[in-house]
Amino acid sequence: MARIIVVGAGINGVTAAIELKKRGHEVVLADPGPLPHPLAASTDISKAVRAAYGPDEDYTELAERCIPIWRKWNEQLGVPLYHETGVVFLSRRRMQPGDFEYESCRVLEKRDHKLERLDSAKIRERYPAFAAGYFRDGFFDPDAGYVESGRVIATLVQRAKSLGVELRESASFAALEESDSRITGIVLQDRRRIVGDTVVVAAGAWTPYLLHFTRKFFRATGHPVFHLQPRDPDLFLPERFPFFGADIATTGYYGFPFNQGVVKIANHGPGREMSPDSAERSVTRDEEEAMRAFLRSTIPVLADAPIVHTRVCMYCDTHDGHFWIARDPDRPALV
Repeated sequence: MARIIVVGAGINGVTAAIELKKRGHEVVLADPGPLPHPLAASTDISKAVRAAYGPDEDYTELAERCIPIWRKWNEQLGVPLYHETGVVFLSRRRMQPGDFEYESCRVLEKRDHKLERLDSAKIRERYPAFAAGYFRDGFFDPDAGYVESGRVIATLVQRAKSLGVELRESASFAALEESDSRITGIVLQDRRRIVGDTVVVAAGAWTPYLLHFTRKFFRATGHPVFHLQPRDPDLFLPERFPFFGADIATTGYYGFPFNQGVVKIANHGPGREMSPDSAERSVTRDEEEAMRAFLRSTIPVLADAPIVHTRVCMYCDTHDGHFWIARDPDRPALV
């Protein structure tokens, strides 16, 4: 049995800690707190769960493995954290080979997903909040939805503790502890040390700032998120307004149904490079104006809705755009 230190108690860190504990390891989960951390990517009212990843079938397969676990967690934890609203992806033109929507549809159909193809008439009938006739094509996948991400972290942290994971809050990572070219644990900013056989860093967008050598292949970027208060909430209930992507490869915009009094609209694009702790981590006027312009053409009934909250969601982007879980080749005890 190894003693493993997991740095970061977001969704990747807390689930890693739970799984490692189940495999019989001694696990320490270290995070500066509070949890859920207000600046972490895992924290918000909703995060997407989907199997549509364009032509990237490996990610579709991962999603197919994770969705039954979300359903199981709903039962085991006694709280509905995963809401299976389905997802609708819409396109202004007829879907064509190479498009995100077309390739997603092709992969999902190949893997026997029960998709429903949509034309402009069906879109208008099923989803009246969208501008009539604006989107010509699309599909609906029922095996998708969103999780109440902040509540998920709070619930899973308690589950980790109940399983025997040692939680160290107020534990701010400063450096790896190394002896004779071997990692032996971590050093905290208050100079305390935590000893371990392996260190798993799940610090999200903080990673290139905590482990400076990773800046060669990681970069932290910020992306705008808006919580809007609709005048007619009924238009945005899940059956009429599921989790959606709207020409997402072109516009970057996606959103979620009415939840906790708001509709969430966010942008998935190149973002702005910044530290998660940057003083510039706030939504700009230009980003708000771009969001309003998008809504005027696509969801006009929401275009002038009051904004009740904004945040900048941080990504830790890899240089090749893929998800990385790997041992450091120069530091075998670092994952």
